[in-house]
Amino acid sequence: MQEPQITPDLIASHGLSPDEYARILEIIGRTPTFTELGIFSAMWNEHCSYKSSKKWLRTLPTTGPQVICGPGENAGVVDIGDGQAVVFKMESHNHPSYIEPYQGAATGVGGILRDVFTMGARPVAAMNALSFGMPDHPKTRQLVHGVVEGVGGYGNAFGVPCVGGEVRFDPAYNGNCLVNAFAAGLADADKIFYSAASGIGMPVVYLGAKTGRDGVGGATMASAEFDDTIEEKRPTVQVGDPFTEKRLMEATLELMQTGAVISIQDMGAAGLTCSAVEMGDKGGLGVRLNLDAVPVRETAMTAYEMMLSESQERMLMVLNPDLEAEAKAVFDKWDLDFAIVGETIAEDRFVIEHGGEVKADLPLSKLSSEAPEYDRPWVPTPTAEPLGEVPAVDPIDGLRALISSPNYAAKQWVYEQYDTMVMADSARTPGMGAGVVRVHGTGKSLAFTSDVTPRYVKANPVEGGKQAVAEAYRNLTAVGARPLATTDNLNFGNPEKPEIMGQFVGALDGIGQACSALDMPIVSGNVSLYNETDGAGILPTPTIGAVGLLAADDEMIGCDVRDGHVALMIGECGGHLGQSALLAEVFGRAEGDAPAVDLDIEKRHGDFIRDNRALITACTDLSDGGLALAAFELAEAAGVGVWLDSGDMGTLFGEDQGRYLVACNFDKAEALMIAAGRAGVPIKSVGKFTSDSVWFGQSGAPLAELSAIFRNSFAETFA
Repeated sequence: MQEPQITPDLIASHGLSPDEYARILEIIGRTPTFTELGIFSAMWNEHCSYKSSKKWLRTLPTTGPQVICGPGENAGVVDIGDGQAVVFKMESHNHPSYIEPYQGAATGVGGILRDVFTMGARPVAAMNALSFGMPDHPKTRQLVHGVVEGVGGYGNAFGVPCVGGEVRFDPAYNGNCLVNAFAAGLADADKIFYSAASGIGMPVVYLGAKTGRDGVGGATMASAEFDDTIEEKRPTVQVGDPFTEKRLMEATLELMQTGAVISIQDMGAAGLTCSAVEMGDKGGLGVRLNLDAVPVRETAMTAYEMMLSESQERMLMVLNPDLEAEAKAVFDKWDLDFAIVGETIAEDRFVIEHGGEVKADLPLSKLSSEAPEYDRPWVPTPTAEPLGEVPAVDPIDGLRALISSPNYAAKQWVYEQYDTMVMADSARTPGMGAGVVRVHGTGKSLAFTSDVTPRYVKANPVEGGKQAVAEAYRNLTAVGARPLATTDNLNFGNPEKPEIMGQFVGALDGIGQACSALDMPIVSGNVSLYNETDGAGILPTPTIGAVGLLAADDEMIGCDVRDGHVALMIGECGGHLGQSALLAEVFGRAEGDAPAVDLDIEKRHGDFIRDNRALITACTDLSDGGLALAAFELAEAAGVGVWLDSGDMGTLFGEDQGRYLVACNFDKAEALMIAAGRAGVPIKSVGKFTSDSVWFGQSGAPLAELSAIFRNSFAETFA
């Protein structure tokens, strides 16, 4: 088969700029082969090289006494004591999920699970953060069904509990949904496996499922905007098989016990190309691959297709040659492919052979460490105009507007399609704050949450970035967990637009400040740019996934609200309605500034909650919808009414930060108020949980009526 001629159009179709192609010519001193062009395209695209974001990612705090491994590996690793570690990461599968919702979401789940067990950890929890266009948009219903079914179809079959996440709707996502997948696993802290190759002449081994043509060019597609050619991109979406992945996990974890693994890497974006290059580059070695040995499931595959395929359920390993027989026996037992496809070499070369010909011969280090890095022009987001007058609404009508919106209605239609209890260690499942999973065989538990408020980030990227981390901190604190560390999934539009790049720079500034102040370093993450369709970008959506530790069984704060409990608010209420949920859902307005985040206050209030957990029966943070929505959700979950003594809109629906709503018996409430006085923490009684109605000041409605709206609205929209 004759290779295509390298033309400007072909170069552009590979996502390479004229300057980048000129740099390739300078590096190799000749015209690249078609396969070499594909390899450079894969390694130098935004998705793999982070060429627009590296400068700013380096500013994030990534270390701490709890951090065993920060960014740069398949996933981050954090110490949880007793020789154990939690391994976790969040990644996007946005573009594939918009093109092919079921497989795009399913393979996003599969990819993030592989990132975790490639490090030697058994997955114990999953989450997902989903952003869709408006419910009345013609594509939204199909996307919601496909994505939710894809997440559930893969995760349920694989057998990992989904313990949390979020679902939002906004017109900015009409042409570009977001699917951010999180996974966490447990490992022995002294048995973590890394990807840096070592040793010259060591066998490079292909593991798992066979290679097909699905996903060819997927990484390049994920680094481009959408337009009216979107349907042509369908072949770039991978196809997943969770049952094969389950076998691959068991085989990989068993293989790691043999001592045969020198280094190991998941085949994710850019498949064989990226995994081989990253392993070689981290180890300062070259790699020679013989593609004739690669297991394939389609005939007449070219070197270009094999190197860029993103077929799922595959790994690449550098093997201890003395243990080849033992390693192969493990994969034979699990009926998975095990093929020696190359070797490590001393020279800085990436050599690809196929059919007796050299299809690529490139300086390996130039593909990874020497990828382009841009300092994109950026402009700060203008200061938001002050919020104009907000007309008064009946407080119960305001609550009805929130709980009937798909943004704030109960999401059980979504999470009931996920297995939340598999493995039998889930202590708190989706629906009320952070998820909690017991660390099997110990008294410890891990808490998980995913948070961001995109409208805040758009209005004020710095405060919005701080708030995403602060809300994650509060959600972990509200279940009694000590926040440990974070992973980020930075979803933005086209970074070549200075205003979009300004959003990115501002958000990372805020995220970095909050992670430092709250001792929650970023240990892994993902950047997803070019989330635009026909030039219209998404809301800036830097999702924060966070993990916290409960050191003993009795540390978890429940949500067991009962009739007669006092409702106490921790923190000050300033009635901030700018960019609030009330403003968006009742008035259709996105105006004013984001609420300010005082990180010292966040830390002080969080420490107070954890230090006084024994006095607290139930706790939730105050965020979207303010006190009104938080009080209703606590009451509704317990099936008891609530009375708040104020009917003021700012008091009820303001979204000032650093606040919690606490429920407890009267005697415990008194003790908590005394403790707060000593700690200098603002606290006040705002009402009580009682009877079977919801009252805000003089406005009330039966709990049963409001509960029906809350529980049924989402399903009525999408079922």
